[in-house]
Amino acid sequence: MLQLKNITKTFNQGTINEKHALNGIDLTLEDGDFVTVIGGNGAGKSTLLNAIAGVWPVDTGSIVIDGQDVTGLPDFKRAPLIGRVFQDPMTGTAPTMQIEENLAIAARRGKHRGLAWGVNNKEREEYKERLKILDLGLEDRLTAKVGLLSGGQRQALTLLMATLVKPKILLLDEHTAALDPKTASKVLRATDKIVNEGHLTTLMITHNMKDAIVHGNRLIMMNAGKVVLDIKGEEKKKLTVEKLLHQFEVVSGEEFASDKALLS
Repeated sequence: MLQLKNITKTFNQGTINEKHALNGIDLTLEDGDFVTVIGGNGAGKSTLLNAIAGVWPVDTGSIVIDGQDVTGLPDFKRAPLIGRVFQDPMTGTAPTMQIEENLAIAARRGKHRGLAWGVNNKEREEYKERLKILDLGLEDRLTAKVGLLSGGQRQALTLLMATLVKPKILLLDEHTAALDPKTASKVLRATDKIVNEGHLTTLMITHNMKDAIVHGNRLIMMNAGKVVLDIKGEEKKKLTVEKLLHQFEVVSGEEFASDKALLS
């Protein structure tokens, strides 16, 4: 479903602030893979997601989504293939519009839009059923303005919107990092359910090592713009934070130095 071949990206090339963000990334995701991504600050995690989304062009390499080479396409032309949820709960929804209106916009992504009435009763029933998955009581608040929701409710709604029309790739960029632990746990449970039921190919960045181990069928660890660990199957099921840190030290020759991840 996703193939990255020799992806490199350098920012501020030729200046004193030159930064090699991605250094020859090779990565293949099969259809339905749920991959968690972890690494220290500056490891290249968000840069990797931005490269896939087409936020800016890569320096070298190719990006293929479901057989389509999108390397040269700008982000808006890749949008029909990609669902994305950002770290900031305020991103991804229209605050002055109702919940059902936000969902209607997401449901019409990539489709022709005419002058018919905005949301019909059939759609409302469908949205109610989908909102029940989130376990936040939003199915009874379809006409509430999104700007009145809590950060966790907005983030969960954004997740639902990003997957309402099944994307080829779902990108989750630390989508629970700004939430309190209880709400983050609810959003992660909803993430598991939506990803598994929809058989969605997913990349989820997280700073929480336990979450990276518990969720998904595969874990990759990045360091200095490279994938240094790729763990799946039975090995991932038996993984602990201590084992993960030890493996990182073995392959990188250095200690893992992210306070944010270690303290989570």
